[in-house]
Amino acid sequence: MRRINGTALIIAALVATLGALAYPVWSYADRSGTGEANLDASTTSTQWGPLSATDRDFLVKVRLAGLWELPAGQQAIERAPTEAIKAAGDHLVVGHTDLDRRSRDVAAKLGVELPNQPTEQQQGWLREMTAASGQEYERKFTNLLRNAHGKVFALIAQVRHTTRNSLIRQLATDANVTVLDHITMLEGTGFVDFDALAREAAGAATASPTGPPAAPSGSVLPQPVPAAPTGDQSFTSRPSTAPMP
Repeated sequence: MRRINGTALIIAALVATLGALAYPVWSYADRSGTGEANLDASTTSTQWGPLSATDRDFLVKVRLAGLWELPAGQQAIERAPTEAIKAAGDHLVVGHTDLDRRSRDVAAKLGVELPNQPTEQQQGWLREMTAASGQEYERKFTNLLRNAHGKVFALIAQVRHTTRNSLIRQLATDANVTVLDHITMLEGTGFVDFDALAREAAGAATASPTGPPAAPSGSVLPQPVPAAPTGDQSFTSRPSTAPMP
């Protein structure tokens, strides 16, 4: 009887140990604080698919972009210091007029409340441009807007990649085209400070980029050595007679 009781105790202990080891794995996806749990907690159901917190943030940012970039574009058209600045302003007005209308329509269908005025920071940018003149105005207009468009471009890509809502997905697709067009027009002015953009992004980065180190200045990179010919050479390549592209 003692042997049977001892065996039963051992089996019970083994079962309890296995259960304790398996429980964290089984329950991990439902534990509070995990990415999946947070996603579920911040998501609401709609007839067009689940609407996440990132989706709602995207709608708000599209609306905010229009609230300050539309007047910025109108100002550029009125001042028109160069044709390139005027053209960029025209693209801003046309693009954000359409995106603003679309974002408000989508927000109304999804029950998302949108702001009605730019943020304090965006209002500050508008004041900076209004107070500037000459090339200072051209540089402020171009770089403030180019920087803002570059940052929202990253959000658009994330939303387009991850959203499960068809209305948000279509808006992100259209916003991607519009924002890229605006970036291209702003860069066409010749005033974008790419070095400042790169340094700001590097300062905000949390991880070092991977890849081989840069070659020392003035060094000559090693060239690959062609392999020695082997076997039948009847198919040796000949100079192409086709024109260069």
